[in-house]
Amino acid sequence: MSSKLAIFPAAGGLGGATLSHLLGTCKFDPSLLVLVARSPSKLEEDRQRGVTVRKADFDEPASFEGVFEGVQVLNLISYPSFQHKHRFKVSKAAIDAAISQGVTHIFYSSLAFSSSTSPDKSPAFSPHVMLAHLDTEACLHSLAKASTPTSPFSYTVIRQGLYSESFPVYTANFDLGAASSSSEQDIRIRIPHNGGGPGIPWAKRDELGEATSRLLASYISNPKAFPHINESITLSGPKAYTLSETAEVFSRATGKTVNIEEVSVDEYVGKKGVGYGSTDTNQSTEMDRLWATAFEGVKRGEAATVTGDLQKWLGREPEAFEETIRGMLSR
Repeated sequence: MSSKLAIFPAAGGLGGATLSHLLGTCKFDPSLLVLVARSPSKLEEDRQRGVTVRKADFDEPASFEGVFEGVQVLNLISYPSFQHKHRFKVSKAAIDAAISQGVTHIFYSSLAFSSSTSPDKSPAFSPHVMLAHLDTEACLHSLAKASTPTSPFSYTVIRQGLYSESFPVYTANFDLGAASSSSEQDIRIRIPHNGGGPGIPWAKRDELGEATSRLLASYISNPKAFPHINESITLSGPKAYTLSETAEVFSRATGKTVNIEEVSVDEYVGKKGVGYGSTDTNQSTEMDRLWATAFEGVKRGEAATVTGDLQKWLGREPEAFEETIRGMLSR
């Protein structure tokens, strides 16, 4: 008898892409699928296709009660927050609830922003955005080490490549459409980074969802033959682009000259507006400063890991960053 699989949260961008490819590309049996979301109404179409839909919210721990009953495998997608301690706390609560209700294997969708793949060895520097992920990975590793024949538990960490579509948070909220229609010919991206290497192997979110769906389906169909038990796998784009090369892609797509202008961290966090970091005047300077650690992480190569695993699980060459950008601009 095949195991039941749950996705939580199932209504977000990565969860939605994973779900779409599970049911479409992988022809996964909907009767074996449990979708857990804060807003189940968003999954009504999927309910009508035969999947089970349940409600839970990371920020309401009591909502986890019974939500994973009957489920053996969970795809846990990280809490959408920049906070470190709270993000880990709610992920740990979901993990504990899942295991207590009978889940024996967790696929955790982490982030490909660490040069170390060993849960026993932390990198010399980690950007703030990666800290909760590393804590969650270490938690899963510890739980698997404590596993027994009578209480089995295993995990797979899927380090998802930095989404091609997420480029604005690394390029001072650069707007493709606004740049394309602007009368300005010379556009500056002001960040605390000189644009040089190492780079970022951008990956299209839908393809990450597709590869994730294939990993899940492979495990469900034959757990004993699955090649990534109690380890991590990094899904990256095929090529790392420096931030200057990323700006060159924007130049070709928009017909404008787009360049990186290095500024200090103080200037980056102290100015809000076009060409700088956050435009949210309600966001604290401290939050902007914590986000700026991402640029130090890029400088140190923490986001630069390129693997062939995305291509392997897609069964084809991943879409090039340039193509994704052109597609975004044409929509």
